[in-house]
Amino acid sequence: MTSPTEEQPTRRTQSGRTPLGELVAFYRAALVTRVERDHTETAAQLRRRRIVVAITVVAGSIVLGLALAIPPGDPRFYLATLGLAAVWAVGALASGRLYLGRAHRRTGGVGPAFLHGFIVGMTLLGLFCAGAALVARIPALLGPVQGLLDHALFGSLAVVALITAINGIAEELFFRGALYAALPPRWNVIASTVLYAASTLGSGVPLLTFAALALGLVTGLQRRVTGGVLAPIVCHLTWSLGMLFALPPLFQLFTG
Repeated sequence: MTSPTEEQPTRRTQSGRTPLGELVAFYRAALVTRVERDHTETAAQLRRRRIVVAITVVAGSIVLGLALAIPPGDPRFYLATLGLAAVWAVGALASGRLYLGRAHRRTGGVGPAFLHGFIVGMTLLGLFCAGAALVARIPALLGPVQGLLDHALFGSLAVVALITAINGIAEELFFRGALYAALPPRWNVIASTVLYAASTLGSGVPLLTFAALALGLVTGLQRRVTGGVLAPIVCHLTWSLGMLFALPPLFQLFTG
């Protein structure tokens, strides 16, 4: 046994870091420290990408507004959101080449970015679930969010989940793939985040726009670090599907 005056050794992992140090190192690798790559485009390729991206942003914003205006339970909602996914995906693929990207490994080197996307997505999901307790107690915030969730509550949850996944993949292909690549490097994280959030303004749900800002910033940082869309896609799906299944019971719990 050690005496009360003896200093207890700090717990460390095999890497020599404390658990807190491991967390800091992971999030730095996932969101800050870039993986080296060479994704260059000619002036003509960049011009084509920017034209396609501009057309797609306008078309996607219109379709999103129309989709969210459809009453809950109306089968047209499914068609409209699939149409929106098609707009994002076609625009992304038509704009030019896209990359999956690579992530830093804990043991050194680089590898697939799947795990980074999943862990960051779970972190974001946890923060939003904690925020649901606050939203549930403010009627002005709860009402619009509940109306948005009614599409899942009164329709087929399985179908909505499938469409959510498809739409999430398509959004990342476009916003963190094509749009990000079309923007000047100095502004691509911030500008792609703002444009992504702006595309939700037609919904009339302020918290949806706030969520788009948060998700867009996180996935934009992942895109900058990894150089591709895999980590943003995994993060987006983890967060969006988690929110779809977690928010309704959380709101019921907090509102009684």
